[in-house]
Amino acid sequence: MEHILIPEKRAESLSKIIKEVSKVLNCRLEIVDGNNITVTGEAYDEYNARNVIQAYGRGFDINDAYKLLGEEIFFKFTDLKDFFRNDEQRRRIRARMIGREGKTKLYIEEISGAKIAIYGNTIGMIGTVEQLRIASAALQVLVEGGTHKKAYNIMERMRRSAEAR
Repeated sequence: MEHILIPEKRAESLSKIIKEVSKVLNCRLEIVDGNNITVTGEAYDEYNARNVIQAYGRGFDINDAYKLLGEEIFFKFTDLKDFFRNDEQRRRIRARMIGREGKTKLYIEEISGAKIAIYGNTIGMIGTVEQLRIASAALQVLVEGGTHKKAYNIMERMRRSAEAR
């Protein structure tokens, strides 16, 4: 049995689709105490369910979270609290990652191929190892205060290099 804590708002939305999710994950899911998800099933299914539920809890659409059931797809998230103590700094970095009207986030997703979710103080990514490497490079440039242009150029160079291999 696994216990997974996710934000209460995400648990509320999960409660509306929990039967479908249980079926897809081949596990019994139950929401306890508002945001504690218990997962019961075979060990491998519980492991997969943990990844999917954690990704959903970090702001991904359930269909994007289901991609983690693929063998070559991984989930990575960065907690901005690990880098910035100040709420204003974390807000600024989230805004830089999203960009005007969401254009930066969409461009990073387009170039890297990874899916990105920005929720609370976390930035989550779902993709292959190479996709996560490219998206992480952009995140690092933006977190370190680099320009969007620099982040885009690095990503585009990394993508061309990966395609040439």
